[in-house]
Amino acid sequence: MSEIGGNSGAREHGEYVQRNRTEGYVIQCDGEGAIVSALSGPSSAASDDYWAVGQLISIRAGDNRVVGLIRNVLVPGDVWIRGGDNTLHVHVEFLGEVRVQPNGQTTFNGGISQFPHPGAIAHRIRATDLAAIYAQTGQSSVSIGTLTQDATVPAHISVDDLISRHFAIVGTTGVGKSSAVMLLLRRIVAQKPNLRVLILDPHNEFASAFPDLAVAVDQTNIELPFWMLRLDEFADVIFRGRAPDPMELDILRDLVQLAREKMQGAESSSAKTLRRQLADRQSVSADTPVAYRLPDLIALIDQRMGLLDSKAERPYLRSLKARLESISADPRFRFMFAVTGGPETMRQAIGRIFRIPQNGRPICTFQLAGLPSEVVNAVASVLCRLAFDIALSSEGSLQTLVICEEAHRYIPADRDAGFWPTRQAIARIAKEGRKYGSYLGVISQRPGELDATILSQCNSIFAMRLGNERDQEIIKGAIRGGAQSMAGFLSSIANREAIAFGEAFSTPMRLTFETIPSHQLPGRSKSESALSGWRSDGKISLDQIVEKLRAFESSSQTDPADRFPDEDSLWGNPVSTTHRDHASIDDEFHRPSPLKPQTPLSLDTKQSIEKMGELVRSFRKDRER
Repeated sequence: MSEIGGNSGAREHGEYVQRNRTEGYVIQCDGEGAIVSALSGPSSAASDDYWAVGQLISIRAGDNRVVGLIRNVLVPGDVWIRGGDNTLHVHVEFLGEVRVQPNGQTTFNGGISQFPHPGAIAHRIRATDLAAIYAQTGQSSVSIGTLTQDATVPAHISVDDLISRHFAIVGTTGVGKSSAVMLLLRRIVAQKPNLRVLILDPHNEFASAFPDLAVAVDQTNIELPFWMLRLDEFADVIFRGRAPDPMELDILRDLVQLAREKMQGAESSSAKTLRRQLADRQSVSADTPVAYRLPDLIALIDQRMGLLDSKAERPYLRSLKARLESISADPRFRFMFAVTGGPETMRQAIGRIFRIPQNGRPICTFQLAGLPSEVVNAVASVLCRLAFDIALSSEGSLQTLVICEEAHRYIPADRDAGFWPTRQAIARIAKEGRKYGSYLGVISQRPGELDATILSQCNSIFAMRLGNERDQEIIKGAIRGGAQSMAGFLSSIANREAIAFGEAFSTPMRLTFETIPSHQLPGRSKSESALSGWRSDGKISLDQIVEKLRAFESSSQTDPADRFPDEDSLWGNPVSTTHRDHASIDDEFHRPSPLKPQTPLSLDTKQSIEKMGELVRSFRKDRER
């Protein structure tokens, strides 16, 4: 053991090289790591943290240098000499090796071609080797922060590998997950400007983080018609999140199909016709996204109650009718039940949510906090299902990225918990999405409560601070190759730090995310509003509170970047987005639009409209098949 000073050195390529680094020597080695003997004290010029846990060191092995992570430091004999020299045993886990090419350049490889021998020199890794280890040479490489090991070395990721193989960000509350999401999404859309990003935002916090890139959607400015829901999603809504009655569900399945067929021209004027339609299944099913009217569905219930042989069904029919009438009259559900059109409404909803045309804002933050709790699962299911189906129907020309915040709500580890259609829609993106251009980002503070199959499909993981042992074990099991001991730091790393590993990284790394300007922090406006409440004079408007509790309709302004033209408005008959009763909706459903062309459309607008129409037609054909 020696301290390299003025008279010490080593030979590299036959030449004597002077060093100024503290050195240790390998005293034990196996295929996974080594033990290095080093000196600490007055005879060593090393800093106190030179051989600290978490530091990277390099060990000479021929012309190459084996890279290791310090995972444990011991003092032999358990005796520390205060003010004197002390011997340290440094336990190192191998990560790979830095290879010197014939042209003198260095490259990093995760495998080790030659292991160090006893007596091999070990020292803190040099900055050039750090740069070689974490270098990303692809065109989609971007920097998201710096290495915790050395703040002068940028932390690079491959955007292509990050999104195409799905990713996850996990960490306890308050460590900076939302800020990390915001930073990553800004890097992603800068590299992939044609990508459409949908954020399932349960706390309404991301709109303030993307004032220039996102459009916020909530129940006040979107119409998501109930007929776009599949039967299981629709049942979850009308049964208010509870398990549906099997008899009522069977009746609902039959009558929803008939209502869809009726909108396609089927006539149902007698009991005989009704029985024949129930027996004769046509191409339209209860899940096909064909528009139908709620009054038609209620009329079919009344008609079925009038049948002579429906005595046993009548209690279930009355109950089902009461559910439909109750939920359609609830002002909280107006965005779903007070819609004003058929296929055109579907086209507008898809265009707004998935940014077609994009208008310079590729991100949609779908704010779930204001939705009735009974409908959140169904809405999440519809959005995730549409994200996959649209990418599939567009044959990859429209790529989507779904950011699932608080993912443990939708894909819990318990197979009996959560809403099965939502789990199924997210699992489909995770398993098949990258083939068609639909990608997934999973955000959670409880990785131990996530569906293990879906989490395993996320091939790039940012693990921030985690205190739960179960959560730490899951991350440790996910780290491939070396760096298993990195999971040991999860309980103590600082805010904005993460252990990052997977396809998007050249090797597992401990990084610190870039500092985000305060005005771009997610949820900043909400935090400021809450703080200002503490400083206020204490005056509270009870009327405003009661009005919001009663879910009175509030006006909302359409974002200028989101003016998506519909067919009627193009011909001089703009459709009002205010909610109307069923009678006015019925009238408009069958009212022909006056053909009065006005201002000529631009070529870009025409192409966007044609593309959207093709997508909807293709989507409906796929669903019918």
